[in-house]
Amino acid sequence: MRNRVRGSMLALALVAPLALAACGGTETAESAESAQGSDAEGQEFARVVNVEVDAVQPRPFVEQIRLTAVVRADRDVQLSAEEAGVVAEVLAEKGRWIDEGAPIVRLNAEVLRAQVEQARARADLASQTWERRKRLWEEDQVGSEIAYLEARYAAEETAATLRSLEERLSRMTIRAPFTGILEDRMVEVGSMVSPGQAVARIVDRTPVKIAAGVPERYAADVETGADAVVTFDVFPGEVYEAPISYVGSTVDAQSRTFPIEVRMENPGGVIKPEMVANVAVERRSLDEALVVPQDALVRVADGYVVFVVEDEGGRTVARARAVELGIRQRDQVVVESGLQPGDQIVVVGQKSVASGDRVNVVAERDAA
Repeated sequence: MRNRVRGSMLALALVAPLALAACGGTETAESAESAQGSDAEGQEFARVVNVEVDAVQPRPFVEQIRLTAVVRADRDVQLSAEEAGVVAEVLAEKGRWIDEGAPIVRLNAEVLRAQVEQARARADLASQTWERRKRLWEEDQVGSEIAYLEARYAAEETAATLRSLEERLSRMTIRAPFTGILEDRMVEVGSMVSPGQAVARIVDRTPVKIAAGVPERYAADVETGADAVVTFDVFPGEVYEAPISYVGSTVDAQSRTFPIEVRMENPGGVIKPEMVANVAVERRSLDEALVVPQDALVRVADGYVVFVVEDEGGRTVARARAVELGIRQRDQVVVESGLQPGDQIVVVGQKSVASGDRVNVVAERDAA
């Protein structure tokens, strides 16, 4: 009997705290819900997002075609021997500046020089014989016409032979065809060379040519005389401007590009052939355009929006504006509709706001 009374009393002791906790829990939830819906003054609570903004103003905008190019020498020639012979003398060293017509290599020409002297003697004899035959035949009518013609032919033939041998003798000295740098020399004294064998290489890099391939979709936008801006990664801060000097008339079947060249000066010769260059060619320009950073755009289901900061009843809020986009250049995009000059768009924090959110402008970028 005592055990039954004790069990009943224990059950009542356990149930009473649970009932009190249930009543108290309802009051606590209602208090928490009320606190979330209002602040200390009973006003509606709204989150505030910190953002940075940029004022959109009309400005010029240029769309450029950006290409990777390679530097070519204005003239790069490999000289070859025109006559056979042994190198008797080397007259220029590699890496030296050499003037047009200056000798580079001289071949042994003793045999050919003797042939020239022999031909000159024959030419002199034939010339004197012709002069006498001509005078006797034309003035005194002495001799025969056939002897007269044979003398003239002999004089002309020996003179031509002499000129040919003299030309060959002059080719025994290999000379620079233009002013430039002697980039390489392939022979030394004692080397035996034959006609067509490479002897030296001369490079003229003042000016230079910047060669690039333009995608065929820009065929209607690039023409000779258009301005181009050239930069080099190895020369940071250096910018060169020059017109396009050549535009190819055909498209390469493999790369689907057509060639262009920009011929530009090379002050000090610091630009070397085969360097990699960056070329920017103007495609079109706008005098006034509303331009926004690429990062300010937010992709939505039917296009893009930007968030514009507006004042509504003393509160600063962000509103989404659908925009139509135009041409792009790097990280800048032209907005064709959806914005007005002076609109302040969110450029930092746009991924964290929704239309109608209150915002706190912590920084304003320079509109330029």
